[in-house]
Amino acid sequence: MALSDEEVKKIYLGFKESSETPALATCKTLNKVLSFDNSSTLQELSFKTKKLIERLKKIEPLIEVESLSEIFLRFISLTAEEYQSIDEVREALKSRGKLFEEKVIRCSRKIAKYGHPFIYEGSTVLVHSHSLVVQEILDQARLAKKRFNIYVTQSACDKSGQRTKDFCEKHGIPCKLILDSAIGYYMEKVDMVLVGADGVVESGGIINKIGTYPIALCARALNKPFYVAAESYKFIRQFPLYQRDAPQPFDPTCQNVNELSPLVDYTPPSLITLLHTDLGNLTTAAVSDVLIHLYV
Repeated sequence: MALSDEEVKKIYLGFKESSETPALATCKTLNKVLSFDNSSTLQELSFKTKKLIERLKKIEPLIEVESLSEIFLRFISLTAEEYQSIDEVREALKSRGKLFEEKVIRCSRKIAKYGHPFIYEGSTVLVHSHSLVVQEILDQARLAKKRFNIYVTQSACDKSGQRTKDFCEKHGIPCKLILDSAIGYYMEKVDMVLVGADGVVESGGIINKIGTYPIALCARALNKPFYVAAESYKFIRQFPLYQRDAPQPFDPTCQNVNELSPLVDYTPPSLITLLHTDLGNLTTAAVSDVLIHLYV
C-alpha cells in the first residue's frame, strides 16, 4: 500500500466518475489498494488500512465514506480471526472484498423493493435534492405501472434537485421543480415526503442535505409521512443532539454575508416515519440494534 496521496486520490476519483456513488468508489479503492499490499503482519495491514481510510476521508469528507470504511475495517478484523497467516488473510480479503463490493451495489435495488410499495396509485410525493436510492424507488414504482406525481425542491445552493427533475422527465414521471422556501405551500398538496440520507446516526435520526430538517418539521405539522431511503452502510456510530453536533462540511462557493453555508442538517428520529433500507423497512428505534450487529 505504498502509494502516494495523489495516486490514491486518482484511483478514488476514477472509480467515483464511473460508479457515481462515493460509497462504491470508497469500496473499490480499498479493494484495489489492498491488492498492492505487502504487509508482513496483520497489525501492519490494519495500520496501513486505517491510514488509507484517513486519506480517503480527506479526499471527500462525507459520512458515507467514513461509515463504509469503518464497516470495511471491521470486515478485515473478522476475517483475520479465521486464518493463521497474513498470506491467507490477504487472499481471503481479495475474495471477500469483492463480495462486499457486490453487496454495496445491490443495496439500492433491495431498498427499492422495500420502498416502492409505499408509493401508491395517484399519490403525490415531495422529494428533496437528489438521491440515487430515492431515484431507484421512483423508477421501481414507475415499472410497477403506478401513476404518481413528484414535487422536488430546487435544493440551493448547488440546485441538485434539477438532476431529479431531469431523471423524472427522462422516464415519463410527472415532476415539478419548486423553490426550497415553498415547501410550506406545497406540503398541503403532497401525500408523503421521501428523502435520502448522507448518514443514519445511532438514534435513528439522519444527516442529509441542508433543508431536510425544515421539510421534516413541516411534514410533521401537517401530519404527512416522512420516509427516508438509506443504505445500511450509511449507519454510523454518532449521536448528535443538536445541529451543531452533526459533522459539517462547508462549501466555500456557497457564501452569505457572514459565514460559509452548511451543506447538511440533522433530522431527529421523532420526525421520521420509517426508514427504507436494504435490511427492510425499519423504525428509527431499530437502528441501534443494527449498529450493534455490525460492530460488536
